Amino acid sequence: MTQDDTTRHDGHRTGQPEVSPHGDPHDAAGVVEVRGLTKTFGTVRAVDDLSFRVLPGRVTGFLGPNGAGKTTTLRMLLGLVRPTAGTATIGGLPYAALQRPQRVVGAALEAASFHPGRTARDHLRVYAPQVGVPDARCDEVLALVGLTEVAHRRVGGFSLGMRQRLGLATTLLGDPRVLVLDEPANGLDPEGIRWLRDVLRHLAREGRTVLVSSHVLPEVQQTVDDVVIIARGRLVHASSLAGLAALTRTGVRVTSPDAEGLRRLAEQRWAGRWRDVPERPGTLTIDDVDAPGVGHAAFLAGLELHGLTETSVGLEDVFLRLTGEPPVGPAGTSAGGASAVGRTGPDGEVAA
Repeated sequence: MTQDDTTRHDGHRTGQPEVSPHGDPHDAAGVVEVRGLTKTFGTVRAVDDLSFRVLPGRVTGFLGPNGAGKTTTLRMLLGLVRPTAGTATIGGLPYAALQRPQRVVGAALEAASFHPGRTARDHLRVYAPQVGVPDARCDEVLALVGLTEVAHRRVGGFSLGMRQRLGLATTLLGDPRVLVLDEPANGLDPEGIRWLRDVLRHLAREGRTVLVSSHVLPEVQQTVDDVVIIARGRLVHASSLAGLAALTRTGVRVTSPDAEGLRRLAEQRWAGRWRDVPERPGTLTIDDVDAPGVGHAAFLAGLELHGLTETSVGLEDVFLRLTGEPPVGPAGTSAGGASAVGRTGPDGEVAA
Protein backbone atom coordinates (compact mmCIF):
# COMPACT_ATOMS: atom_id res chain seq x y z
CA MET A 1 0.00 0.00 0.00
CA THR A 2 1.01 3.62 -0.55
CA GLN A 3 -0.03 6.79 1.19
CA ASP A 4 -2.89 7.06 -1.27
CA ASP A 5 -4.28 3.94 0.39
CA THR A 6 -4.41 5.52 3.84
CA THR A 7 -7.92 5.19 5.29
CA ARG A 8 -9.06 6.53 8.63
CA HIS A 9 -11.05 4.39 11.05
CA ASP A 10 -14.21 6.35 10.22
CA GLY A 11 -13.99 5.43 6.53
CA HIS A 12 -12.66 8.79 5.32
CA ARG A 13 -10.01 8.20 2.66
CA THR A 14 -7.15 10.62 2.41
CA GLY A 15 -3.74 10.59 0.84
CA GLN A 16 -2.32 12.36 3.90
CA PRO A 17 -3.09 11.83 7.60
CA GLU A 18 -5.44 14.47 8.99
CA VAL A 19 -3.60 16.99 11.15
CA SER A 20 -4.00 20.55 12.29
CA PRO A 21 -1.58 23.39 11.51
CA HIS A 22 0.10 22.60 14.85
CA GLY A 23 1.96 19.65 13.38
CA ASP A 24 3.18 18.10 10.15
CA PRO A 25 2.60 14.33 9.92
CA HIS A 26 6.08 13.99 8.48
CA ASP A 27 7.76 16.36 10.97
CA ALA A 28 10.78 14.37 12.14
CA ALA A 29 10.54 15.91 15.62
CA GLY A 30 7.43 13.87 16.36
CA VAL A 31 8.42 10.58 14.71
CA VAL A 32 8.83 7.57 16.99
CA GLU A 33 11.15 4.97 15.49
CA VAL A 34 12.21 1.57 16.74
CA ARG A 35 14.92 -0.17 14.73
CA GLY A 36 16.31 -3.66 15.37
CA LEU A 37 15.29 -3.38 19.02
CA THR A 38 16.18 -6.43 21.10
CA LYS A 39 16.06 -7.09 24.84
CA THR A 40 17.22 -10.28 26.51
CA PHE A 41 16.65 -11.11 30.16
CA GLY A 42 18.91 -14.07 30.89
CA THR A 43 17.89 -16.73 28.39
CA VAL A 44 14.57 -15.05 27.58
CA ARG A 45 14.39 -12.77 24.54
CA ALA A 46 11.54 -10.45 25.52
CA VAL A 47 11.88 -8.25 22.42
CA ASP A 48 13.37 -9.70 19.26
CA ASP A 49 14.73 -7.51 16.43
CA LEU A 50 11.68 -5.24 16.48
CA SER A 51 11.39 -2.39 13.95
CA PHE A 52 8.53 0.04 13.31
CA ARG A 53 7.83 3.74 12.86
CA VAL A 54 4.98 5.91 14.17
CA LEU A 55 4.08 9.29 12.63
CA PRO A 56 2.50 12.44 14.10
CA GLY A 57 -1.14 13.30 13.56
CA ARG A 58 -2.31 9.72 14.08
CA VAL A 59 -3.31 7.38 16.88
CA THR A 60 -1.31 4.17 16.64
CA GLY A 61 -2.32 1.04 18.51
CA PHE A 62 0.60 -1.04 19.81
CA LEU A 63 -1.09 -4.40 20.17
CA GLY A 64 -0.27 -7.89 21.32
CA PRO A 65 -1.18 -10.47 23.96
CA ASN A 66 -0.08 -10.02 27.56
CA GLY A 67 3.60 -10.91 27.72
CA ALA A 68 4.22 -10.07 24.06
CA GLY A 69 6.88 -7.48 24.93
CA LYS A 70 4.84 -4.28 24.61
CA THR A 71 5.71 -2.75 27.97
CA THR A 72 9.38 -3.73 27.67
CA THR A 73 9.49 -2.03 24.27
CA LEU A 74 7.91 1.14 25.65
CA ARG A 75 10.28 1.16 28.62
CA MET A 76 13.24 1.00 26.22
CA LEU A 77 11.72 3.83 24.18
CA LEU A 78 11.55 5.94 27.35
CA GLY A 79 15.08 5.12 28.50
CA LEU A 80 13.94 3.05 31.48
CA VAL A 81 15.47 -0.20 30.19
CA ARG A 82 18.73 -0.51 28.26
CA PRO A 83 18.34 -2.43 24.98
CA THR A 84 20.49 -5.47 24.32
CA ALA A 85 20.66 -4.30 20.71
CA GLY A 86 19.00 -1.80 18.40
CA THR A 87 17.68 1.71 18.92
CA ALA A 88 14.50 3.48 19.97
CA THR A 89 14.26 7.18 19.18
CA ILE A 90 11.87 10.11 19.41
CA GLY A 91 12.50 12.79 16.84
CA GLY A 92 15.70 11.00 15.90
CA LEU A 93 17.09 11.09 19.45
CA PRO A 94 17.09 8.57 22.30
CA TYR A 95 14.99 9.70 25.23
CA ALA A 96 18.06 10.45 27.36
CA ALA A 97 19.31 12.93 24.75
CA LEU A 98 16.09 14.97 24.62
CA GLN A 99 16.19 18.48 26.05
CA ARG A 100 13.38 18.90 28.60
CA PRO A 101 12.00 15.43 27.77
CA GLN A 102 8.75 15.96 29.69
CA ARG A 103 7.92 18.79 27.30
CA VAL A 104 8.50 16.41 24.37
CA VAL A 105 7.03 13.13 25.63
CA GLY A 106 4.13 12.49 27.97
CA ALA A 107 4.13 8.89 29.16
CA ALA A 108 2.03 6.68 31.40
CA LEU A 109 3.37 3.12 31.51
CA GLU A 110 1.67 1.73 34.57
CA ALA A 111 -0.95 2.67 37.11
CA ALA A 112 0.09 6.05 38.47
CA SER A 113 0.62 6.39 42.20
CA PHE A 114 -1.11 9.25 43.95
CA HIS A 115 -0.86 10.64 47.47
CA PRO A 116 -4.36 9.87 48.79
CA GLY A 117 -4.45 13.03 50.88
CA ARG A 118 -3.76 15.39 48.00
CA THR A 119 -6.44 16.93 45.83
CA ALA A 120 -6.33 16.40 42.09
CA ARG A 121 -5.20 19.99 41.58
CA ASP A 122 -2.49 19.72 44.23
CA HIS A 123 -1.21 16.50 42.67
CA LEU A 124 -0.63 18.34 39.40
CA ARG A 125 0.87 21.36 41.17
CA VAL A 126 3.56 19.09 42.61
CA TYR A 127 4.63 18.09 39.10
CA ALA A 128 4.21 21.46 37.38
CA PRO A 129 7.58 22.93 38.52
CA GLN A 130 9.39 19.74 37.47
CA VAL A 131 7.86 19.99 34.01
CA GLY A 132 8.40 23.75 33.86
CA VAL A 133 4.81 24.94 33.49
CA PRO A 134 2.75 27.45 35.53
CA ASP A 135 -0.04 26.42 37.89
CA ALA A 136 -2.60 27.64 35.36
CA ARG A 137 -1.66 24.69 33.17
CA CYS A 138 -2.96 22.36 35.91
CA ASP A 139 -6.48 23.72 35.50
CA GLU A 140 -6.21 23.46 31.72
CA VAL A 141 -5.41 19.75 31.76
CA LEU A 142 -8.00 19.05 34.47
CA ALA A 143 -10.59 20.56 32.13
CA LEU A 144 -9.29 18.52 29.22
CA VAL A 145 -9.72 15.23 31.09
CA GLY A 146 -13.06 16.19 32.63
CA LEU A 147 -11.98 16.55 36.25
CA THR A 148 -12.62 20.27 36.83
CA GLU A 149 -15.60 19.64 39.10
CA VAL A 150 -13.60 17.30 41.36
CA ALA A 151 -10.30 19.21 41.26
CA HIS A 152 -10.68 20.07 44.97
CA ARG A 153 -11.39 16.48 46.04
CA ARG A 154 -8.80 14.19 47.60
CA VAL A 155 -7.49 11.54 45.23
CA GLY A 156 -7.97 8.85 47.88
CA GLY A 157 -11.69 8.94 47.15
CA PHE A 158 -11.33 8.66 43.38
CA SER A 159 -12.56 5.68 41.40
CA LEU A 160 -10.12 3.77 39.20
CA GLY A 161 -11.49 5.52 36.14
CA MET A 162 -10.99 8.96 37.74
CA ARG A 163 -7.43 7.99 38.61
CA GLN A 164 -6.85 7.03 34.99
CA ARG A 165 -8.05 10.48 33.95
CA LEU A 166 -5.76 12.15 36.46
CA GLY A 167 -2.86 10.05 35.21
CA LEU A 168 -3.55 11.26 31.67
CA ALA A 169 -3.73 14.85 32.92
CA THR A 170 -0.27 14.38 34.43
CA THR A 171 1.15 13.20 31.10
CA LEU A 172 -0.35 16.26 29.37
CA LEU A 173 1.10 18.84 31.76
CA GLY A 174 4.08 19.66 29.55
CA ASP A 175 1.93 19.95 26.40
CA PRO A 176 4.03 17.17 24.84
CA ARG A 177 4.36 16.49 21.13
CA VAL A 178 4.39 12.71 21.73
CA LEU A 179 2.12 10.63 24.00
CA VAL A 180 2.99 7.07 25.03
CA LEU A 181 0.21 5.35 26.96
CA ASP A 182 0.30 1.77 28.23
CA GLU A 183 -3.20 0.23 28.50
CA PRO A 184 -4.91 3.60 29.18
CA ALA A 185 -8.43 2.12 29.00
CA ASN A 186 -7.90 -0.14 32.03
CA GLY A 187 -10.53 0.61 34.65
CA LEU A 188 -12.70 2.75 32.38
CA ASP A 189 -16.38 2.04 31.92
CA PRO A 190 -17.94 2.28 28.42
CA GLU A 191 -18.56 6.00 28.86
CA GLY A 192 -14.97 6.48 29.97
CA ILE A 193 -13.66 4.53 26.98
CA ARG A 194 -15.70 6.76 24.67
CA TRP A 195 -14.29 9.81 26.42
CA LEU A 196 -10.74 8.47 26.05
CA ARG A 197 -11.33 7.81 22.36
CA ASP A 198 -12.47 11.40 21.81
CA VAL A 199 -9.51 12.84 23.74
CA LEU A 200 -6.92 10.77 21.89
CA ARG A 201 -8.41 11.62 18.52
CA HIS A 202 -8.46 15.31 19.47
CA LEU A 203 -4.78 15.16 20.46
CA ALA A 204 -3.87 13.47 17.18
CA ARG A 205 -5.79 16.10 15.20
CA GLU A 206 -3.57 18.69 16.88
CA GLY A 207 -0.62 17.00 15.17
CA ARG A 208 0.65 14.97 18.11
CA THR A 209 2.02 11.46 17.92
CA VAL A 210 -0.19 9.15 20.01
CA LEU A 211 1.05 5.62 20.74
CA VAL A 212 -1.36 3.48 22.77
CA SER A 213 -0.74 -0.09 23.86
CA SER A 214 -3.46 -2.67 24.43
CA HIS A 215 -3.91 -6.43 24.46
CA VAL A 216 -7.54 -6.13 23.34
CA LEU A 217 -8.15 -5.08 19.72
CA PRO A 218 -11.90 -4.28 20.10
CA GLU A 219 -10.97 -1.85 22.89
CA VAL A 220 -9.01 0.37 20.49
CA GLN A 221 -10.25 -0.39 16.98
CA GLN A 222 -12.60 2.61 16.96
CA THR A 223 -9.80 4.87 18.17
CA VAL A 224 -6.67 4.05 16.19
CA ASP A 225 -5.61 4.97 12.67
CA ASP A 226 -2.73 2.51 12.54
CA VAL A 227 -1.70 -0.73 14.22
CA VAL A 228 1.60 -2.34 15.16
CA ILE A 229 1.04 -5.92 16.31
CA ILE A 230 3.67 -8.02 18.07
CA ALA A 231 3.76 -11.55 19.46
CA ARG A 232 6.56 -13.17 21.45
CA GLY A 233 8.54 -9.97 21.10
CA ARG A 234 8.51 -9.96 17.30
CA LEU A 235 6.60 -7.93 14.75
CA VAL A 236 3.78 -9.81 13.02
CA HIS A 237 1.90 -6.96 11.34
CA ALA A 238 2.07 -3.18 10.87
CA SER A 239 -0.35 -1.17 8.75
CA SER A 240 -3.21 1.26 8.79
CA LEU A 241 -6.35 -0.07 10.47
CA ALA A 242 -7.80 -0.36 6.97
CA GLY A 243 -4.85 -2.54 6.02
CA LEU A 244 -5.65 -4.87 8.90
CA ALA A 245 -9.34 -4.87 7.93
CA ALA A 246 -8.32 -5.99 4.44
CA LEU A 247 -7.25 -9.30 5.99
CA THR A 248 -10.82 -10.07 7.04
CA ARG A 249 -12.64 -12.43 4.73
CA THR A 250 -15.75 -14.48 4.16
CA GLY A 251 -15.94 -18.09 3.10
CA VAL A 252 -17.79 -21.34 3.59
CA ARG A 253 -17.58 -24.50 5.65
CA VAL A 254 -18.51 -27.53 3.57
CA THR A 255 -18.97 -31.19 4.56
CA SER A 256 -19.15 -34.26 2.33
CA PRO A 257 -19.22 -38.02 2.99
CA ASP A 258 -16.61 -38.24 0.21
CA ALA A 259 -13.72 -36.53 1.98
CA GLU A 260 -11.14 -37.27 -0.71
CA GLY A 261 -13.49 -36.14 -3.48
CA LEU A 262 -14.11 -32.90 -1.61
CA ARG A 263 -10.37 -32.28 -1.25
CA ARG A 264 -9.80 -32.95 -4.96
CA LEU A 265 -12.54 -30.50 -5.91
CA ALA A 266 -11.17 -27.88 -3.52
CA GLU A 267 -7.67 -28.23 -4.92
CA GLN A 268 -8.93 -27.98 -8.50
CA ARG A 269 -11.19 -24.98 -7.94
CA TRP A 270 -9.80 -23.14 -4.89
CA ALA A 271 -6.13 -24.09 -4.58
CA GLY A 272 -4.44 -22.32 -1.70
CA ARG A 273 -7.73 -21.15 -0.20
CA TRP A 274 -8.98 -24.28 1.54
CA ARG A 275 -7.99 -26.17 4.66
CA ASP A 276 -9.21 -29.17 6.63
CA VAL A 277 -11.19 -28.83 9.84
CA PRO A 278 -9.27 -31.37 11.97
CA GLU A 279 -12.07 -32.06 14.42
CA ARG A 280 -14.60 -32.62 11.62
CA PRO A 281 -13.54 -35.36 9.14
CA GLY A 282 -14.81 -34.64 5.65
CA THR A 283 -15.16 -30.91 6.41
CA LEU A 284 -13.22 -28.07 4.82
CA THR A 285 -13.23 -24.31 5.10
CA ILE A 286 -12.77 -22.38 1.86
CA ASP A 287 -11.92 -18.67 1.86
CA ASP A 288 -13.25 -15.92 -0.41
CA VAL A 289 -16.15 -17.93 -1.86
CA ASP A 290 -19.90 -18.01 -1.28
CA ALA A 291 -22.15 -20.96 -0.54
CA PRO A 292 -24.03 -20.92 -3.89
CA GLY A 293 -20.73 -21.04 -5.79
CA VAL A 294 -19.44 -24.01 -3.82
CA GLY A 295 -22.77 -25.79 -4.05
CA HIS A 296 -22.87 -25.34 -7.82
CA ALA A 297 -19.29 -26.63 -8.21
CA ALA A 298 -20.13 -29.71 -6.11
CA PHE A 299 -23.27 -30.34 -8.20
CA LEU A 300 -21.27 -30.21 -11.44
CA ALA A 301 -18.70 -32.61 -9.96
CA GLY A 302 -21.40 -35.01 -8.78
CA LEU A 303 -20.23 -34.58 -5.20
CA GLU A 304 -22.73 -35.18 -2.39
CA LEU A 305 -22.74 -32.52 0.33
CA HIS A 306 -24.06 -32.89 3.86
CA GLY A 307 -23.35 -29.35 5.04
CA LEU A 308 -22.70 -25.95 3.49
CA THR A 309 -22.59 -22.79 5.63
CA GLU A 310 -21.11 -19.35 5.11
CA THR A 311 -18.46 -18.15 7.55
CA SER A 312 -16.70 -14.87 8.22
CA VAL A 313 -13.39 -13.83 9.77
CA GLY A 314 -13.54 -10.51 11.57
CA LEU A 315 -10.85 -8.17 12.87
CA GLU A 316 -10.59 -9.94 16.21
CA ASP A 317 -10.17 -13.29 14.44
CA VAL A 318 -7.40 -11.80 12.31
CA PHE A 319 -5.72 -10.39 15.42
CA LEU A 320 -5.85 -13.77 17.16
CA ARG A 321 -4.50 -15.52 14.08
CA LEU A 322 -1.63 -13.05 13.75
CA THR A 323 -0.65 -13.31 17.40
CA GLY A 324 -1.30 -17.04 17.72
CA GLU A 325 1.01 -18.18 14.92
CA PRO A 326 4.83 -17.97 14.97
CA PRO A 327 6.05 -14.89 13.12
CA VAL A 328 7.77 -15.80 9.89
CA GLY A 329 10.31 -12.98 9.87
CA PRO A 330 11.80 -10.23 12.00
CA ALA A 331 10.71 -7.23 9.99
CA GLY A 332 7.93 -5.87 7.82
CA THR A 333 6.58 -2.95 5.88
CA SER A 334 3.23 -1.29 6.06
CA ALA A 335 1.03 1.50 4.87
CA GLY A 336 -0.33 4.54 6.62
CA GLY A 337 1.32 6.10 9.64
CA ALA A 338 2.66 2.99 11.36
CA SER A 339 5.30 1.19 9.40
CA ALA A 340 7.72 -1.62 9.91
CA VAL A 341 11.21 -1.45 8.53
CA GLY A 342 11.65 -4.26 6.00
CA ARG A 343 9.17 -6.20 3.84
CA THR A 344 5.74 -7.77 4.18
CA GLY A 345 3.83 -10.26 2.15
CA PRO A 346 0.81 -9.28 0.05
CA ASP A 347 -1.59 -9.69 2.97
CA GLY A 348 0.39 -7.45 5.29
CA GLU A 349 1.94 -10.20 7.38
CA VAL A 350 5.66 -10.11 7.92
CA ALA A 351 7.72 -11.84 5.27
CA ALA A 352 11.27 -13.06 5.59
